[in-house]
Amino acid sequence: PFLGVGIRFPLSPNTEGDFQLAAYEESVRQSILIILGTAKGERVMRPDFGCGIYDLVFEPNSPATAGRVSQAIQEALLIFEPRIDVIDVQVNSVTITANPRGTPEIEITPNTEKMLVSIDYQVRATNNVFNLVYPFYLEGGAG
Repeated sequence: PFLGVGIRFPLSPNTEGDFQLAAYEESVRQSILIILGTAKGERVMRPDFGCGIYDLVFEPNSPATAGRVSQAIQEALLIFEPRIDVIDVQVNSVTITANPRGTPEIEITPNTEKMLVSIDYQVRATNNVFNLVYPFYLEGGAG
């Protein structure tokens, strides 16, 4: 099984002036972020590449939209990232506030423009399990 090495994003030089590299499981993680961050049709030479979540940006924040976000992510990762098995995708609406001590508190709420997508996946070559949390913003917010 091949995990590979690729250019690390965002692009930045190392001490020798070459691009920094992402190797193995970090390469997989960055690939997932690229898939999630690319809207379908965004790449001219690969119009099918990407994730369909950006078709949902103007949808109301509801359990139905959360389900559609989860489904779009699972489909995109199944098609474009063969090095992993998706274990679970959870989508929650959240509000982040500061408590009196100044530390952030995360509250799961239905009326917000922000969804946090928690993706549990297993790298096939190593059987290591990882979690990636991806923020997704709706333009309409409350449903």
